[in-house]
Amino acid sequence: MSDPQFNREDLFTIEIKELEPTGQIEPQAWMTASGVQAIFTVLEDAGYEVRFVGGCVRNGIAKRPVADVDLATTAKPDTVMELLEAAGIKAIPTGLDHGTITAVSEGANYEITTLREDVATDGRHAEVMFTDDWIADAKRRDFTINTMSATRTGEVYDPFDGIPDMAYGRINFVGNPAKRISEDYLRILRYFRFYTSHGRPPVSREALAACRMAASNLQNLSGERVRDELLKILLTLNSPDTLIMMKGEHVLEQVLDEATEFGDLRALIWLCTTAMNLDKITMDPVRNLAILLPSDSKPEVAENIASRWRLSNAERNRLSSLCEFPQPDPMSPKPDHLHRLHRVGAELYADQCLITWARESASIAKIPKDRRQGWMELMEMITTWQEPAFPITGRDLQDKGIKQGPELGVLLNQIRDWWIDNDCTADRDACLNKLKQLTP
Repeated sequence: MSDPQFNREDLFTIEIKELEPTGQIEPQAWMTASGVQAIFTVLEDAGYEVRFVGGCVRNGIAKRPVADVDLATTAKPDTVMELLEAAGIKAIPTGLDHGTITAVSEGANYEITTLREDVATDGRHAEVMFTDDWIADAKRRDFTINTMSATRTGEVYDPFDGIPDMAYGRINFVGNPAKRISEDYLRILRYFRFYTSHGRPPVSREALAACRMAASNLQNLSGERVRDELLKILLTLNSPDTLIMMKGEHVLEQVLDEATEFGDLRALIWLCTTAMNLDKITMDPVRNLAILLPSDSKPEVAENIASRWRLSNAERNRLSSLCEFPQPDPMSPKPDHLHRLHRVGAELYADQCLITWARESASIAKIPKDRRQGWMELMEMITTWQEPAFPITGRDLQDKGIKQGPELGVLLNQIRDWWIDNDCTADRDACLNKLKQLTP
């Protein structure tokens, strides 16, 4: 059995011959889909070798969900495109310089990459040359659990002991950790991401030391690359422990120095995955990011993170809205909650309630039973709420002689508030009668 501290760099100083398959993935839907099988047929019939690679192989062995199906081949990118297009399969040149094209086969996307070796790296980008050597291609990857490849029938090639490492929860770099990291500093964040999703203690001291020594180089990476890794970490159940580990190794301060509230994040994850059984409440990376920030954070803190990570406008606005907001109280009268729902919408109000509840849970040893029940009932109300249509418009007020201007807006809001206070049940006639009362 492989030693978790074993330095696999020693393996690269000797000749490594092609291995025989050492494992087998039982047939799964992502493997047998007619779209991907068609790609195998086209390339193999032309004399080229094709295998599944990356996360689909790793998760297929572990019987975890497979989201993306990636392939590698001995065929050059131009050849791949020509063969697929001749067979009526759409081929998109998404990364020809690095040997990657995207095939669209029967409505599904598949990334196909030509086997390659690194010629030069600078910690952010790699210059590659194409090869037909599967071992050389595997050797350039980050972790042993990502070096496995599989045939169309599920026979697994495992040149660097990824299967036993995965079985024991060992996240081992391929070769020397410091050297692998120097090729692409994003591997620091990827190490912690894979540790939180696939790893188990004890963590490799050698790997942590390499991450710690190179951490300052994370400042040179693009915000998008950092964002993608951090948001994936934030989606995992063990993210609080992993983030604390990153902080201890002086990694987190390079990418998210604002994060302090790890206990609040732990409470939020517990609420979303264990305490409640509501279909619409799931783990969410932006919500989890928001609760990591100090409770007195201003929207400017979120703006800074959003700019650094180049969040979308929707993510930026949501994060800012979760930095500073009136704290919901589950014991408030129902109309108070209805007013908030109409004002901010169900999704944002659910986020605000969850964050407030989680912070409360993290700071109080035991929340009183009636308050816990109040939180549950409030979340059930929010997740089942469907916004009713307000039965009148500004045109209705104009038809009653109210001129367009500030007075019309004030009256319309007063009627809306009255309508919400009455549980949104008043119809158009009742709302117009209320207008009469307000304008005698």
